[in-house]
Amino acid sequence: MIDVAPGVAQLSDRRTQRRWSIALESYRIGVYPVTRAEYLVTTGQPPPAADEGHLPAIDVSWWDAVRFCNALSRREGLSAAYRFGTEDSVEPDASSTGYRLPTEAEWEHACRAGTTGPRYGELDEIAWYRGNSQEQPHPVGGKHPNAWGLHDMLGNAWEWCWDIYDAEVYGSYRVLRGGGWFDEQWSCRASVRRRSHPTLRLDDVGFRLARSGH
Repeated sequence: MIDVAPGVAQLSDRRTQRRWSIALESYRIGVYPVTRAEYLVTTGQPPPAADEGHLPAIDVSWWDAVRFCNALSRREGLSAAYRFGTEDSVEPDASSTGYRLPTEAEWEHACRAGTTGPRYGELDEIAWYRGNSQEQPHPVGGKHPNAWGLHDMLGNAWEWCWDIYDAEVYGSYRVLRGGGWFDEQWSCRASVRRRSHPTLRLDDVGFRLARSGH
């Protein structure tokens, strides 16, 4: 993981034409998406074949991802970031030292790494997308990182964020960011927002870890 200093994230939504800013405290974020090997080992499942272990952990629902965060925190002796209630309700613990999903603002701020354009580099050099992926995911870290050393922020697998996308219109749907291996180039941009139901498992959706900067 890398440390990210406090800053301000500038977000926008193409559908609603809305723009907004969010002030961020310091936080940490994973250099890579969670891999299949990391996911299976932490959740107590058999390890994958060697050639699959470095692929991003996909086919993971939002609920799977937040439960993984707590499982990894417990495994490393950290306090859990999420408190689960009845009927699949979950609340973040702001005092936690454990792993969590990044907020949408944290994700975009980290993806941009100080840049202001649609991408932090030439797409073929930084991302696996439909134009170069052979329509399949690839091991994490195979493309150039952004200026802060983060790999696969664009392409390879969409990444779950903590945030609800638009409760009034889409209910409990959560935010996805980054674009994936099956997407055209226009989807692999720092500002693009996508949504999905938190129970769905999709073959181009994974996640990345964050921690609060206490």
